[in-house]
Amino acid sequence: MARPKAPFLYGREPLVRSLVPSLTGLAFHERARAKREFASDVPVVLLTGEHGTGRSALLDTLARGYRGRLPLAHVRAVVPGSPVASGIAEEVPEGSVPPQPAASPAEVLERLVCALTPTYGIFRTLMPALFAVSGWHVGQTDERDEVCRRHARMLMVSGLARGTEREVARDWATQVETSLSAAAARNSDPDDPDGTQPVTAAVLRQLATRMPLDPARTWFRKRHTTPDGTIAEEDPLWLLSRRFHRGGDYLHAAEQALTAAFLEETAHAHGLVRRLNREPWPLILLDEAHTPAGSRFLELLLEQRALGARRYDDRIVVIATRLGDLPREDAPHAVRRELVDLLPPGGVRRPGHAATLWKRTGHEPSEGLLVLPLTPLTRDDILSMLDRASSRLLHPHLASALHALTGGHPSASTVLADAAVETAKQNRTVVPRDLLDLRVEGGRAVTEVLLRDLLPDRRQRDRLVKLCLARDSKAAEALAQDLGLVGPEQLPATAAAQYLVERKWQELPDADGPLVTIGLLRTLLVHEARRTLPPGDEPHSWRSVHAFLHLHHVQRAETEEADALRHNLAAGNPGQVVAMLADEFDAEEAEQSVEHWLLCLQRCASAPVPPADDTWSDQRVEIADGEHAARYARLDPSGRSINRLLHALWYLSEPYADAALDPDADRMCKAVGEELGFLARRHPTWYAALGQAARDWPTAARKRQELPVPASTNSVEGG
Repeated sequence: MARPKAPFLYGREPLVRSLVPSLTGLAFHERARAKREFASDVPVVLLTGEHGTGRSALLDTLARGYRGRLPLAHVRAVVPGSPVASGIAEEVPEGSVPPQPAASPAEVLERLVCALTPTYGIFRTLMPALFAVSGWHVGQTDERDEVCRRHARMLMVSGLARGTEREVARDWATQVETSLSAAAARNSDPDDPDGTQPVTAAVLRQLATRMPLDPARTWFRKRHTTPDGTIAEEDPLWLLSRRFHRGGDYLHAAEQALTAAFLEETAHAHGLVRRLNREPWPLILLDEAHTPAGSRFLELLLEQRALGARRYDDRIVVIATRLGDLPREDAPHAVRRELVDLLPPGGVRRPGHAATLWKRTGHEPSEGLLVLPLTPLTRDDILSMLDRASSRLLHPHLASALHALTGGHPSASTVLADAAVETAKQNRTVVPRDLLDLRVEGGRAVTEVLLRDLLPDRRQRDRLVKLCLARDSKAAEALAQDLGLVGPEQLPATAAAQYLVERKWQELPDADGPLVTIGLLRTLLVHEARRTLPPGDEPHSWRSVHAFLHLHHVQRAETEEADALRHNLAAGNPGQVVAMLADEFDAEEAEQSVEHWLLCLQRCASAPVPPADDTWSDQRVEIADGEHAARYARLDPSGRSINRLLHALWYLSEPYADAALDPDADRMCKAVGEELGFLARRHPTWYAALGQAARDWPTAARKRQELPVPASTNSVEGG
């Protein structure tokens, strides 16, 4: 699917227009030089953020802005077996620079070689080493084909082979296999016939027919010299390959050598003439640096840069992204800044300011990191997005409502703002309560677009759309069984929750907590369920799902009456809920029971609103205002008050119901206090607790806080 329009620059201007130009020496999207504010040592910039914060979009913006103006490599570190690793890349916006996938640090280096060779020429030290460590096991055709495709890319970009990638890879595989067979007949290759060494020997023999290997052997031979000056007699490329495939400390040493070769060779290739001409150093954009390949590559790079005895200076600019925050224990010496720190007070860029943000003070690897979290968008950012539409068609407080709904989440804010603008272009007004019902250009629902982007796994996404309606994990598993959700997992709800953990959305939820703990994600899932579940009383419809959950909580325990009532209300049965609350209000005289009654009321207020149909329509404000009193003539004054109170609280649970912006919400807050005060006067033993709620609940509703349940006098004394 096409990705939603990315939040390229909203709130990110200091990074794009100040910090990056000070690192690269080139202004962004302008044909102008910028002053390089860092000396021979430059930081690795690590951008951190949650899903949808625009990490990948920001790298794409930088790639498009600097493409053709400096040596550029755009790489995405991926997990083996993922869609990107399999070559099934996501669709990217028109004009983008698609990132090249790499599933290991060695593959990252291969991608860098392919990207930088057109500028610096053949990497005569590093490229043979990459060939040496990337062999395959004899007889493993799938492994062979994948490695040969990687080899083909390096051969083609270096001018050592011509044709399409498939043709070159096929010819290369044939040549290596022929050499391998000839060597086997002569029994001339090393031992370990089932390993990679025979293939490595054949690969190097074939590569030697296309380019000299002596420069690489000389460099790595010096690398393997022992402290007493003894030089290993073995071919250093052999030794490198053997270390690489043994794993553990040997692999670490081999990867360090590869990284050092890349940095040193690039530094030498940049050369004195390029430095005198102030030509910009390479810009490396590394996406998904939280993956094993990405984090390992950064670790190796930072280790090399922290060495005090390097014979060269590299000023390669590396900007990487990481999903989630970087734990302080993982990088204790990293410099951490905010985006607002990138510009001095007043917001005007001043020469030399960027250099004050970071400076190495020692030789710890993590000192080379400058960590910048991508913070949420502000209300002013969202207002700027909405400025593209006629203001007369947009509610005056639409930006505030959108910000309250999304929390400034860049992807959600951008999709919703685009949808609002598109709706206004059709000469239709947009009010806060319409936001989740909007459609993007092309007619797709905003919740569908966002959830497909935020939760790519369709099976787990479809599960979560239904299971998010459950109150807790136990109820979610019962619902999964009732819905007949099937899959390889024995517990579908647990598998769905684990998917959110693996995607770094949240930690595993508590047994008595909601399956989806992130408010925005839960809001989107619930609305998508409202939009897509079958209508009426059909099997697995919205109403039947909540009817099942209502019965589930009734059967679990009497103490779960609050959850049972909540699902009954969500099913579109407010009359039944009001009757239950009114009966308990009239019948219960024990003072401590007021806590349970208020808890039921509080829990009901959070019930998701059912889809409108022939039996229910959203008239919460009108009912709370008493406009339909005739419908409830059968209720006594207390029951009618409870009915008005419930509908007022139910409306105030909406993210757009901000009393500071919405006149209806302001009126509902006042009504909550008045109705609770009225009920307090009609119940002698609950008077104190209800009176306290009459004072506290309107204030909590105005502040968008959880409604506090005051304890009864007896329970306080008993505690």
